[in-house]
Amino acid sequence: MKIYILPLLGAFLYGMCDNKALKLVNSYKAIKECKDNYIILHNGKKFLYDDGKKKSFQERLNNPDIEDMLKFIYPKGWVRPANKDYDPGRIRFEPLFKALYGGSADEVRKNLVYIKWIDGSNILVTKKEGVSEALKKIVKELKALPPNYSSYLKPIGGTFKWRKIAGTNRLSFHSFGTAIDINVKHANYWRWGGEYKNSIPKKIVEIFEKHGFIWGGKWYHFDTMHFEYRPELLK
Repeated sequence: MKIYILPLLGAFLYGMCDNKALKLVNSYKAIKECKDNYIILHNGKKFLYDDGKKKSFQERLNNPDIEDMLKFIYPKGWVRPANKDYDPGRIRFEPLFKALYGGSADEVRKNLVYIKWIDGSNILVTKKEGVSEALKKIVKELKALPPNYSSYLKPIGGTFKWRKIAGTNRLSFHSFGTAIDINVKHANYWRWGGEYKNSIPKKIVEIFEKHGFIWGGKWYHFDTMHFEYRPELLK
């Protein structure tokens, strides 16, 4: 655990770095610190935290800085519906995640490992930043649920696939081996049209969140089968 003097000395010591930036630092082993408005990795790479620009929602989505992706607080508990364009975690600063997990499909593949899903099938996820270990814990808890939960979880929708999000130039978080879609049969997705709907049980969501995965069902642009590893939003 990296410890910082907060909050009164924060601006003086860390420039424009704030509590959200420090939660990010504390969430990933590869990140060393936030200093003078930069997120700095142990390997020397650094990324501007806050570019100071006022942006629309679409501008944040397509051209975010790191501060933009942390802007929305991820709601704890069973919260619905989300306000318009309230998508905590859906805005992603891609260069940072490429630095954490790999900048190409081949780089990501070097750190992929198989873990056993609840039905005994093998799924591919990254071992970096503790993702595979977190999913092993999730699998253990999911397997302990009553049998009526299993239909939501199998067959699995997918994990690693290097691809762009449909209709965009942005990489899917599946590209990094850090996301998982559960059974598509029970899914609801904003691009399929209609108002928000969800059939995924609360208990499944709580287990994923317990181990650092956020749920797309809490987004205004909802994707109820989707979970991704974003521990900085759950601290």
